[in-house]
Amino acid sequence: MGLQEKVKKVFAEKFSGDATLYASAGRINLIGEHTDYNGGFVFPGAIDKMLLAAIRPNATDRVNLFSIDIDEAVSFGLEEADAPAQQWARYIFGVAREIIKRGGTVRGFDAVFAGNVPLGAGLSSSAALESCFAFAFNGGAIEKYELARIGQSTEHNYCGVNCGIMDQFASVFGRKGNLMRLDCRSGEFEYFPFSPEGYQLVLVDSRVKHELADSPYNKRRQSCERVAARLGVDTLRDADMAMLDAARADISDEDYRRARYVIGEKQRVLDVCDALNAGDYETVGERMYETHRGLRDDYEVSCEELDFLNDLARRCGVTGSRIMGGGFGGCTINLVRKELRDKFVDTAVGEFAARYGHAPQIYDVVISDGARRL
Repeated sequence: MGLQEKVKKVFAEKFSGDATLYASAGRINLIGEHTDYNGGFVFPGAIDKMLLAAIRPNATDRVNLFSIDIDEAVSFGLEEADAPAQQWARYIFGVAREIIKRGGTVRGFDAVFAGNVPLGAGLSSSAALESCFAFAFNGGAIEKYELARIGQSTEHNYCGVNCGIMDQFASVFGRKGNLMRLDCRSGEFEYFPFSPEGYQLVLVDSRVKHELADSPYNKRRQSCERVAARLGVDTLRDADMAMLDAARADISDEDYRRARYVIGEKQRVLDVCDALNAGDYETVGERMYETHRGLRDDYEVSCEELDFLNDLARRCGVTGSRIMGGGFGGCTINLVRKELRDKFVDTAVGEFAARYGHAPQIYDVVISDGARRL
């Protein structure tokens, strides 16, 4: 049974009758890592792993939810004091509250939902959940960028996650066959074609996450802010290598390397845009490898398992490979020629399991549409 049929069937069992179906998507980020808080660019796209919900107004002031994946039901009101205890339900409650705060209207409803966005793999299953319900509640009254902000505010105010805008943006604006260059400073974005004939995207989830004692993200952000202040710019978005090298004597080696990565990554995103417009996927792949090296050597957010997967990808002839996400575990994203896909996957699974005692998860993904009514 497909996901759509399953959701419809369970809704009929729980609440009787039919409901309107809405979908949203997980996301990948092809390139542009640790650039958001530096005022730079990210390059996400929605994928064909989705969250699907059947939703129907119930003429009350109560929300009745059933999560198929968790096999759990919850019911709550729509006032601030009605926040549910279950974390998964707080995403939906938070979206409703954020819309109400903005002058919108959300009435009671019944809903059943399920998804095939892998949990914990860095594909933003929570943003897919937020975007799906935000789109459903909206009724066309709120413009799409504000829907993404509603999802972000939900994470901040109801789920305790101080995230950026990229995940929700990709889930709301995703378009089949297109990636998006999002300017994290201005909020402007542009679609770029991504229909790589003869290639496919393969995610290799290491299934490891290294918890560090310090605050690695905060420390790296502080490094970037120190360098920006020394160079007299608001963020490293406005710096270049000539400026950085001219001030090197006044910058610690660690801060210099952090800034060198960010400045290089800014240019790599722009190079990938040009390459995609030219249909040059070999250049796209080489920039992905360069990003991994920068994240490994200069930003120091990689780990042994991810470096092993990246080296293995190069050895197998994979066109491009890099860490995807904040680092210290999680996935690599790989641009693979189709004829090499099976060899690469078999090698990655076998050699990784032999070395680390467990097999990685493999996800083939296709760039797809974001939030929508089915």
